[in-house]
Amino acid sequence: MEVLNTSGRRKTSVARVYITAGQGNITINDRDIKAYFPSEVLQTIINQPFQALNQTGKYDVKANVKGGGVSGQAEAIRLAIAKALVLETADNRPGLKKEGFLTRDPRMVERKKFGRAKARKSFQFSKR
Repeated sequence: MEVLNTSGRRKTSVARVYITAGQGNITINDRDIKAYFPSEVLQTIINQPFQALNQTGKYDVKANVKGGGVSGQAEAIRLAIAKALVLETADNRPGLKKEGFLTRDPRMVERKKFGRAKARKSFQFSKR
């Protein structure tokens, strides 16, 4: 198996992922997953596509991710991994699709409007 590279996005995070056959090592921005994401929850999010297909430990993942916060980055990596697994073999698609790992989450931060405190919050109204 050659190197498969895909990209994933979530909020303002962009992840570029390179997957090769290996022992299950995950490197993010040249750091180990446990160093980059100390939280167990975020590590679990990244491993979800492998767990859905019972292929944990079969692939090495090298990811470059920038922008956004930690949860957005983790979900961007998850989307990119799922897309790469579908590229590897089309048989992986139904299992990943059923779990919703192939859907790009479109929710973004709404922009601030002029004359408002935030996107929707108004300044305090004074009658007199």
